[in-house]
Amino acid sequence: MFKFAGKVIHVDPVSREADYSTMPKADLILITHEHSDHFDLDVIRMLTTKKTDIVLTEICAEQGVSGIVMKNGDVKNVSGLKMEAVPAYNILHKRKSGKPFHHKGDGNGYVITFGDKRMYIAADTENIPEMKNLNNIDIAFLPMNLPYTMTPEMVVDAAKMFNPKILYPYHYGETDPARLVDLLKDNKNIEVRIRKMR
Repeated sequence: MFKFAGKVIHVDPVSREADYSTMPKADLILITHEHSDHFDLDVIRMLTTKKTDIVLTEICAEQGVSGIVMKNGDVKNVSGLKMEAVPAYNILHKRKSGKPFHHKGDGNGYVITFGDKRMYIAADTENIPEMKNLNNIDIAFLPMNLPYTMTPEMVVDAAKMFNPKILYPYHYGETDPARLVDLLKDNKNIEVRIRKMR
């Protein structure tokens, strides 16, 4: 959850991560993709008011949520904020069937412009080539949840593609964020911040 200019923005709210009944209603909800640890219809309904904008993928919209559908590459102004949809997918990590955990074109990461700051929430992705096209990112949230997203080494590679000023690893499951801190300890351009995940 983020707060900016009096607005409350929730990203991928799901009940197993927090008690959303204690949290403020949303002015804006962003949904990155349809997996159950990112897409919870009950929580979305709980946080939604008549004024809430919901930005989501086409697959999520097909599951009964009305909102603003963004596809990879789309740029829109929503709730007074510039939103850019960035691809989020796997190249290396795959299911036993050989299919990637996240398919190209299905999910979105989002770059949100808050005033003069640009924040990138990568969603479930690996260090994909499209990250080289990101620019002027002040804050980045990069996932490190194995085997579904990135190893600490892949996060380092991703961060070096676009050099965010501040990097938060998130959605990191059992992966030790201290490894990421160690790998980037000599990089003076990227400040790694660790927030305790519940």
